[in-house]
Amino acid sequence: MSSQTLLYIIIAGIVSLILAIFMYGYKTKFSNKKKWMYGFLRFVTLFSVLLLLINPKFKTETYSIIKPSLPILVDNSSSVKELNQQGNVKSFIAELKNNEALNNKFELTYYSFGSDFKSNDTLTFSERNTNISKALSATNELFKNEIAPTILISDGNQTLGNDYEFSTASYKNSVYPVILGDSTKHIDLKIAQLNNNRYAFLKNKFPIEVILVYSGTENVLSQFEIKKGNTVVYKEKVNFTETENTKILSLTLPATSVGFQKYTAQLNPLSEEKNTSNNTKQFAVEVIDQATNVLIISEIVHPDLGMLKKSIESNEQRKVTIKKPSEAVALLNDYQLLILYQPNRKFFAVYKEIDKLQKNTLTITGLETNWKFLNTVQNNFNKEVTYQTEDITGILNPNYGTFAIDEIGFEDFKPLETLFGELEMLVPNEIVLEQSIDGYTTETPLLATSELNGRRNAIFDGEGFWRWRAQSYLNSNSFEDFDNFIGKLVQYLASNKRRSRLEVSNESFYYNNNSIKISAQYFDKNFVFDSRASLTISVENTTTKNKKEFPLLLKRNFYEVNLSSLEAGEYRYKVTVDTESVARSGSFSILDFNVEQQFLNADVTKLSRLATNTNGKEYFISEATKLIDSLIENDAFQSIQKSEQKTVPLIDWKYLLGLIIIALSLEWFLRKYNGLI
Repeated sequence: MSSQTLLYIIIAGIVSLILAIFMYGYKTKFSNKKKWMYGFLRFVTLFSVLLLLINPKFKTETYSIIKPSLPILVDNSSSVKELNQQGNVKSFIAELKNNEALNNKFELTYYSFGSDFKSNDTLTFSERNTNISKALSATNELFKNEIAPTILISDGNQTLGNDYEFSTASYKNSVYPVILGDSTKHIDLKIAQLNNNRYAFLKNKFPIEVILVYSGTENVLSQFEIKKGNTVVYKEKVNFTETENTKILSLTLPATSVGFQKYTAQLNPLSEEKNTSNNTKQFAVEVIDQATNVLIISEIVHPDLGMLKKSIESNEQRKVTIKKPSEAVALLNDYQLLILYQPNRKFFAVYKEIDKLQKNTLTITGLETNWKFLNTVQNNFNKEVTYQTEDITGILNPNYGTFAIDEIGFEDFKPLETLFGELEMLVPNEIVLEQSIDGYTTETPLLATSELNGRRNAIFDGEGFWRWRAQSYLNSNSFEDFDNFIGKLVQYLASNKRRSRLEVSNESFYYNNNSIKISAQYFDKNFVFDSRASLTISVENTTTKNKKEFPLLLKRNFYEVNLSSLEAGEYRYKVTVDTESVARSGSFSILDFNVEQQFLNADVTKLSRLATNTNGKEYFISEATKLIDSLIENDAFQSIQKSEQKTVPLIDWKYLLGLIIIALSLEWFLRKYNGLI
């Protein structure tokens, strides 16, 4: 409290005393006893009110004991069950919970992980993937400002994410791996990896690469074969020794018929093998009759062109060719979609041929675009430019309904460059991305699509979006999100198929260790996306005839369902709209591949290096008690006393208001009782 505030309080006390004396001590006929009583009550009231007006501030200090945190990360993947360690894990967690000394010293928190990282200790050991790196990174972020030694209960076998041994280089706290399983080496043959294209073209051959691995000391002979149904389409004998324990086979298979083709790769097991599930792997190829051909026409060289080719061709069904306008004129009819990059007057013959052939187009404009030419050569859009440049970003239109788009962080992407001016759409259109300048929406389209007289066109008014793909990779460690966005735009523009009120999108086959998602869009009779509809999918296993129903959940401008709970097999589905006689049917296959069954042992070496890199120590599950004792006895992990100082204004002190009410009420009651009111 400052000296100035203290002076105000003294003055308030003096003023309150003078007023009380004046009211009850000066020329009054009360007895001395009543004078003192009434004067005291009035003094209390006046002084309390003045104190509230002065509102002095008091400092309070509280002390608390903060225990160090002890996050416990538990591997909830099915590989733990395959190694028969689930009982040991549950026993160890029970021991942690019941150890009084450990709980007195640490604040224990429990997390489980598989594909994702979750805050709970409910264990099913059914996760189909293991991402140790994600679990450790999330824990490091949660406890980066705390003393928090971390217990990692795992077999160390990771199937997703970055290498956790190296991704923990910046980890702030010590990691104590509890190793599930043992380091005993068993003789084993396995298909470590099989790489193949998802799509193949009819009457062509598609490549397959297989990596075969042997663990053992003796020389062995086996046979690798690929079957399609019961027919062997490829076989090869393979030899392994202790030193030559890896074989890489490269081969091709013919694509003889259109549609979904399922194959089984098998490395014949040895009689001594314990785990034979990793000797077999199913894979599939969808054979298509022809690719979607996309032609990019540009007079200039720009990084956007290479990015577009990479992004579009990430889907093997699509092929991209880049030509100059003079070279492209005679080729237009061979392509389903034309991408016109920064048109200028050299595009005149191209536009004339486009009008003749009624081709779908995506026009991309930027700093090198000749808008005077472009405004006259087509009738879809118009832009009056001043030849000044500006930087713009994109904001996704949540009401866009022509096709489903995920929000991939457009607002946070690097700005694009364009010529200053308002882009005016001259035909009915839907805006995909709106232009934003310094965080403010301009209500001008950055990307818009239109459909008129059977032709589909789009305009993208900005250059430099190669940076968007790079930024998307930095955000998610994958190009997939951005490539899916470009792929959906290309898929829409490359097709002239008439739109249906219910559109369903799914893959022809899925692997059961990945997400199995089906999306749908439903439009009202005016072909406006209806976000109030209720969609249901009925799924039937064609072999067992088991049927299941799932609701589709609304996600921005589309509906989606995750069918990852389904077992491997062939399925038929039907998507229906409640209260409407609109439905769509289709089929898909789920291929059985449990990557968690591929492991025979714990990865002791990697878990040991993880402990060393973070100044921790590894323990086998049988040594769990030693870990608990070492944590309890480790003086580096101590509780700390934390003091917290608060400045509290007197006006927050409710008791003073109560004192004023009591003093006034008591004074009134006494005066009333004595007949003075």
